[in-house]
Amino acid sequence: MTETDDALLQHLRRGEEAAFEGLFARHYDRVYGVLYGLLGSREAAEDLAQETFLELYRHTPDIRTGATLPAWLCRVALNKGYNSLRGEKRAQQRLERFPPPREEAGPEDELMRGEERALVREVLARLPERQSRMLLLRHAGLSLAEVASALELAPGSVGTLLVRAERAFANAYRLMHRAEPNGSLEKRTL
Repeated sequence: MTETDDALLQHLRRGEEAAFEGLFARHYDRVYGVLYGLLGSREAAEDLAQETFLELYRHTPDIRTGATLPAWLCRVALNKGYNSLRGEKRAQQRLERFPPPREEAGPEDELMRGEERALVREVLARLPERQSRMLLLRHAGLSLAEVASALELAPGSVGTLLVRAERAFANAYRLMHRAEPNGSLEKRTL
């Protein structure tokens, strides 16, 4: 096709599917190249390139005449690529923070982990609600500013309050459960 991008966009706005095919054929390699350079994965670049062209199809009426379509497509592709990278990073951080159970763990190990989780929940339940919430939010990965916002606290006070909450948790844990000489825990009531 020898028509300009603007002309093809006008055809596409009128519902002429061949115009979309022409734009796809004209710009796919560039969009794919940008995504491959960013992601380093052929499959991911192909998937996101297709998503980029779906955005073109969905937003054709919104694209200004005279706008450079290659720049618009590359901006959309880069946004999708960076979102993908951020998603992968968050998934990796979750795996590091909460690794999947080891396959070689036997029923005894699973029982111990379950008991430890129950112990932690019990200690959290005995803390003041604000301290409990603060610890849960912080250990879920929220920043100090996000914890402050979620709990409607002054941002400057969260660090101090969090240290107090951690100390209160440690003290309550030690009071409720003391280690026996053989390494097992014996539950004590407060």
